[in-house]
Amino acid sequence: MDAVETKPMLTLPQATQLTVRLYGLTLTEVSTLPSYSDQNFFIVTKEDNKYVLKIMNSEESMNPARMEVQTLAMSFLHQQGVPSPVVMHTTTGKLMSMEEIDCGHGAQTYCVRLMTYLPGKTVAESPVTARDLYHIGKLAAVIDTTLKQLVSPNVDVLKTKEIWSLSNVPLVDDYLSVMDGDPLQGVIKAVIEQYKLHVAPRVVSLRRGIIHGDLNNQNVIVTPSGNGRHEVSGVLDFSLLMIDCYVFEVAVVIAYMMMENPSPLDVGGAVLAGWGSVMVLSDEEKDSLYLLVLGRLCQSLVYGRYNVTKYPDNKEYLLTTAKSGTLLLTKLWEMGKKNVERKWFTDAAIFKDN
Repeated sequence: MDAVETKPMLTLPQATQLTVRLYGLTLTEVSTLPSYSDQNFFIVTKEDNKYVLKIMNSEESMNPARMEVQTLAMSFLHQQGVPSPVVMHTTTGKLMSMEEIDCGHGAQTYCVRLMTYLPGKTVAESPVTARDLYHIGKLAAVIDTTLKQLVSPNVDVLKTKEIWSLSNVPLVDDYLSVMDGDPLQGVIKAVIEQYKLHVAPRVVSLRRGIIHGDLNNQNVIVTPSGNGRHEVSGVLDFSLLMIDCYVFEVAVVIAYMMMENPSPLDVGGAVLAGWGSVMVLSDEEKDSLYLLVLGRLCQSLVYGRYNVTKYPDNKEYLLTTAKSGTLLLTKLWEMGKKNVERKWFTDAAIFKDN
């Protein structure tokens, strides 16, 4: 990774001035929101309208065409009924603005967007039911199916493989030194070796298209709908939007929806039943799922710990998955592929959405 500081670190006054200058709004509140490699601010205007000011890191901001496709995808999905944010125009009519800002480590260019704030709580903060998980799995498949219709001259920029792509699980090897002395390092090495043997050779033949890429328990917002159930009120963070394998999407959902769930082994079947009501997994995709879910847990644990060395002030957010992710990875590895698959696919087959 680049040694240059890429994460934006604007102060509240800087964020306030930027919002006023670009959007001409009168603000009554500006506060920080959690983020991984970007920076987010919660904005409230005099009219009590609520927004999120999102400042992308300088590395991703170097690819404005990619930002344009992400912005287009959000708008397109919103038009199709998916609860994604709406990106607001600047006073000059632009959906994003490339701004040169000095955050204390030299001036860099950052992509700035203002989006509608979506109410609710993250899945991580909410006691979601099996039925909720079914609908989250279904929504993930609806998003990917809908994105098949997205038209943009820049869509090819989404072919670039991010480090977080599940096709790049072997890259975790390069960062494994951050796990030195941790017994989990041995499990992670074993998962990577199994991935190389059994998943990597077939990735080229798996169905692919535009996927969200990061439907984790921090990026799905829910609101209570009665009887202890929830409905999805927001899908956030399209920065990992990419052309990749569809089964990667469902693997990411399962990996993260297990995180704070008191019955993590019950998550997979509910998510798969929801996904399968829209998109049926092939035998090859099913056979890859176990190692893909474990692969994502490995990515999250290793990259989270690596990024703490770069951004110690953001330690709490970066290590969100550390405790439950460690327990999950260990448990799933000990159970083994056959037992986990049997549980997931049997539960999915008998799941009833009621």
